[in-house]
Amino acid sequence: MASSSPQGQQINVTDLDVPQLADVRRQLEEELTHLSNSFTQLRQAQAKFRSCIENVGQVKPENKDKTILVPLTNSLYVPGKLSDTEYVIVDVGTGYYVKKTRAQALKHYESKVEYIRTNLEALQETITKKQENMNYLINILQMKLQQQASGGKEAKAG
Repeated sequence: MASSSPQGQQINVTDLDVPQLADVRRQLEEELTHLSNSFTQLRQAQAKFRSCIENVGQVKPENKDKTILVPLTNSLYVPGKLSDTEYVIVDVGTGYYVKKTRAQALKHYESKVEYIRTNLEALQETITKKQENMNYLINILQMKLQQQASGGKEAKAG
């Protein structure tokens, strides 16, 4: 019984002809591009959470009532004074913000960084396997093309 999952549909690539191999190669290239883009986006998210950890680190009693630049957007900052050094507002996603202590905020962001790290490792393994599959497929494709080329010469010589 054939399975609908990719693992259940194993095909011996050496049995495929050149056009089929080229199709599989295109599909693998698309998958690799998608996985690489996902990897990049996860790295950016991880960097953003690390930046949040640094920002929470700047909220400390010795900085109370000091003028700081408060980010309103990625490129717009306004001057403000730090009046509460015990609590911070944490963006927990989808437009929700929660008041947390500095320690809670640090724990929140550190767990996010760790969660992304484990996902990056798993994604890197998948990318590596796909690249190995691609290299194998390219070798088979080159071998088939060489066979076609040498087969064509023999037919002309005969």
